[in-house]
Amino acid sequence: MSSDEFVTLPDYLRDGLDLLFVGLNPSQYSAEVGHYFANPRNRFWPAFNLSGLVSREVTAQEDASLLSDGIGFTDVAKRPTPMGSGLRAADFRQWAPVLKEKIIRFAPKLVCFHGLMAYKAYLQHGEGVRESPRLGMQERVIGTSKIFVVPNPSPANAKYSLNDLAEWYGRLREAAKQ
Repeated sequence: MSSDEFVTLPDYLRDGLDLLFVGLNPSQYSAEVGHYFANPRNRFWPAFNLSGLVSREVTAQEDASLLSDGIGFTDVAKRPTPMGSGLRAADFRQWAPVLKEKIIRFAPKLVCFHGLMAYKAYLQHGEGVRESPRLGMQERVIGTSKIFVVPNPSPANAKYSLNDLAEWYGRLREAAKQ
């Protein structure tokens, strides 16, 4: 399936980013409204705002504005689905190498994958390796970019509370300072 056949979210990328958030893929709702983590039940924005990553409150509608703060957004796979389980291996085979090229091209200081599933899918299809990573800072780099993995903020990931997620974004904030 080519990217012409569906509506997806734009990448918010530029040279010199301090932080690039990488989701598994856009939800159908987010793609329809044109903003990352736009589902009101998704906990990304509340956790992001609690973490102090930036000094102001930000909503999904302001996602593109974070480029001026050195923060960008993209996804492992660009095909929207109602849930991540709707993705196929073919989506990752198509999109993970594209993600790798974007990261190498734009060289953000730190790349934050939302969830181990997103990072494992990238590793398998973008790097050709199978690993069992843990949350937090990774030993591996992509080009010159360091890698950090946080829990997926999706409402389907009930294992982590809003406060847990905010704590992980706080750890990300500290890692980004180094």
